Amino acid sequence: QVQLVESGGGLVQAGGSLRLSCAASGRTFSSYVMGWFRQAPGKDREFVAGMSWSGGRLSYAASVRGRFTISRDNAKNTVYLQMNSLKPEDTAVYYCAADSSGIGFISLVDNTYNYWGQGTQVTVSS
Repeated sequence: QVQLVESGGGLVQAGGSLRLSCAASGRTFSSYVMGWFRQAPGKDREFVAGMSWSGGRLSYAASVRGRFTISRDNAKNTVYLQMNSLKPEDTAVYYCAADSSGIGFISLVDNTYNYWGQGTQVTVSS
């Protein structure tokens, strides 16, 4: 069983920055593909960023590429999402997710991920 706990959300002005953290339990965290998704009110959950177990492969949604950075520290069982140049349209609940299948590629589809955190609210004011 894996538990994921996000933190770091909050209210920020447009142009500001936040760093989200996702702390994971589980001895095989280092072998999981990790992803960040978000869901805005009235919209479907969407892929934001993902990282392979080694950190060697990264994937970003076009809407955040160049502004957001995903990283992980396997020694701390933690994955991060650094969000810079935030825009009001980035407002959403952000979720951390883990894919323990071992396949290794970064899926953009949420139902590929079998573990989810509870979510953390990010609100960007204009």
